[in-house]
Amino acid sequence: MDEEMLRSAACKVSLFVIFLCVTPCRSGSQSSPPACHLESRRCIEDYEYVQDGDIIIGGVFRTVKSVLQILSGPGKTVPNYSCTKRGTLAGFIGDELSDTTIPMAQILGMYGYAQISYGATHSVLSDRRVYPTFFRTVQNDHVSYYILSKLLKHFGWNWVGILTTDDESGENESQVLTKYMKDDGICAEYVIKIHYFQSMFESFEYASKTIERSTSQVIIFCGSFSEAFMFIIRETKHLLTNKSVILGTRWSSNTFLFKSVSDVFNGSLTLKPYYKDHVPKLSFFLEKFHPKNYPDDKLLEDLWVTAFECLSPDPYKNQYYEINLGYSLHNCTGRERLKDIVNVINNGDASRVNNAVLVMAKALHNMYIFQEKNGNKIKITNYKHQLHHYIRNLKAEDQTSHLDFDENGEYVTPHVIRNWVGNKEEDKSFDVVGIFDPWAPADQQLNIKPGLITWKNEANQGPKVNGQLTQKLLHGQVRAIPLIPKSQCSENCLPGYRKAPGSEIHSCCYDCVLCSEGEISNMTDSENCIKCAHNEWPNEKKDLCVPKMEEFLSYDDAVAIAFTSISILFCLLTVTVSGIFVSYKNTPIVKANNWSLSLILLVSIMMSFLCVFLFFGRPLDITCILRQTVFGVAFSSAVSSVLAKTIMIFVAFKATKPGSVWRKCLGIKLSASVVLFGSSVQVIIIIFWLSISPPFQELDMHSYQGKIIIQCNEGSVIAFYCVLGYLGLLAAVSFIIAFLARTLPDSFNEAKYITFSMLVFCSVWIAMIPAYLSTKGKNMVAVEIFAILASSAGLLGCIFIPKCYIIIFRPENNSKTQLFCSRNNNL
Repeated sequence: MDEEMLRSAACKVSLFVIFLCVTPCRSGSQSSPPACHLESRRCIEDYEYVQDGDIIIGGVFRTVKSVLQILSGPGKTVPNYSCTKRGTLAGFIGDELSDTTIPMAQILGMYGYAQISYGATHSVLSDRRVYPTFFRTVQNDHVSYYILSKLLKHFGWNWVGILTTDDESGENESQVLTKYMKDDGICAEYVIKIHYFQSMFESFEYASKTIERSTSQVIIFCGSFSEAFMFIIRETKHLLTNKSVILGTRWSSNTFLFKSVSDVFNGSLTLKPYYKDHVPKLSFFLEKFHPKNYPDDKLLEDLWVTAFECLSPDPYKNQYYEINLGYSLHNCTGRERLKDIVNVINNGDASRVNNAVLVMAKALHNMYIFQEKNGNKIKITNYKHQLHHYIRNLKAEDQTSHLDFDENGEYVTPHVIRNWVGNKEEDKSFDVVGIFDPWAPADQQLNIKPGLITWKNEANQGPKVNGQLTQKLLHGQVRAIPLIPKSQCSENCLPGYRKAPGSEIHSCCYDCVLCSEGEISNMTDSENCIKCAHNEWPNEKKDLCVPKMEEFLSYDDAVAIAFTSISILFCLLTVTVSGIFVSYKNTPIVKANNWSLSLILLVSIMMSFLCVFLFFGRPLDITCILRQTVFGVAFSSAVSSVLAKTIMIFVAFKATKPGSVWRKCLGIKLSASVVLFGSSVQVIIIIFWLSISPPFQELDMHSYQGKIIIQCNEGSVIAFYCVLGYLGLLAAVSFIIAFLARTLPDSFNEAKYITFSMLVFCSVWIAMIPAYLSTKGKNMVAVEIFAILASSAGLLGCIFIPKCYIIIFRPENNSKTQLFCSRNNNL
């Protein structure tokens, strides 16, 4: 098949499509036709381009009548009959509008003829079960409004208005649009349906009030263009000039609309399919395509009337165009050329029709080639139920161009987002500001360059230089950038807040609620807050989870420093007391108080002061075990020594009576046995504790918000309180025996000091228990340390300080003479 012939045919068909208008029609009454005759509306003139004997691969249709006429052949239109004697009907190309294409597809589908539309976008035509022979060089409305929804989401517009027509097209498109908008979290504040003439003024009143009360700054036009739609736009012009208008593919080529109300559409965004390849040699063809070269071509005559408002040789036609359509016709110079009309070349219609013609031609060519390869040299006379298979299987010569039909019989093409600027020349009025690539990954399909967009509303512009918004850069440079208009029902919820429903109708209207404790939101308009990990906590703004602060009694803590100083001070004091007792171990007062027991007691008290350091720093499993073990053993040794002292005092006075059996108990064995037994019992308890459930490090993440308490878990609470209870038992026995022996006569009788020391010891630990249970973290550790220091200091102060005072400051009282004098006085 000659490529030049295809190109020429494509150019000619493109012209018919671009400028074709509905010709004036009239109805008339006639006599009753035969049953097989179909009477339809008669047009003033028909374009007889179909000749008997042609192979028809292309046609342009506006009504079902044209389809039935071609199927019937020249002459009367008779359904289910073909009067064509020599012609061969291959397929159909058309129509542009969905309203006429759908009935065409229903008729042609029954007969099995292939049909390629260059403009019908209704989604119902994608149903291959109902329309198996239908194809189109455009995509359905779902694609267009899917892209529009993504465009709204890209700019953060979740609160928009919709202006549509009250017909099947407007209803279908508005439903498709709102469906995709809902999926992207976008709400329609209002949907205005424009009625036809009988209620046009009611539509105007409703539209005016609705737009005036609305808060959305973006409005979308959909549906079919009509005079009623144009009337509403003009009458609400003062309200629409501050709105950003978004238009779908059906509206993108209507330059008449843009020019008529430029104030409304200036700065608007339109969506248009992008066809990479333009019709070759179209400009050359347009130069020759002139009524003087084709004087009998009625369609060309009508093109000149509509394009240049030239007078026609037919006065009746001139009268119709001037009266009914409002044209101002005049005599033309003859120098008018279609190529001078920019819209003819640049609006994309020529490419759509050219693709339809070429696809039909290539499918026919492939059909003939297949017949020749299979040895069938018989001329093809029936294309029904065959040609559409070749169209469906047709692949583009260049596999990278993506020009083959998809599973729905549609050409998949990119879409460009254009910005219309009314103050520019016509050929420069549309600026391409973005593109939608259907073959890119889902998150990269839409690419917008906001810096290229000219917005209509000057109120949306910030500080300007030479009339443009400015942004300060490094080195003092300034550049102009646009400020995107906002169209939201509610202000954005900043990070740290979440959206809470504020309206039962629209999900886009919400309140911003601060995230709950332990939760964050790290993005704007977060639906839900995110709970931080167990070891993290929100920062002050609640937009970031930060590691929780760890709390334990560290060495550099003020409380730890104070306890350390006190512990060291008392350790030195204990060492000093021990030194004094060693130096004066042969003196009566030291001997009378049992030198060996006193030394064991002093060592135990010193160990109690030193075990405090195990409570400082980050707790570990080993330190948790050691702190309780050392504490329990040291205190049990100390209290056992005190108990041994008390028993020895009691036994010593009982043994002074002649013939007393208590004399046998005197000696070092008794005191050593008491200390060893008392300490051994505590050691057994501790061993049992460590073998069953030893203390371990614990991270308490729930007691305090934003804080992890690193502490020692006692493991077995019962075992811990058994240790304390045993110490209490030893202290109580010592207290009772010392209390009973406090009145025994002796100048160096220390029973009363032991009584007081045990009273202090018991008071400290009894007060410690409720305080210990009511605190957490380092405060609990501090309570235990205080109890250890206080009770140890009580033992040291009450038992040894009075003796040291006598040894150092009252040496005259530290003698046998004084000892016997005091005893005799007591007796």
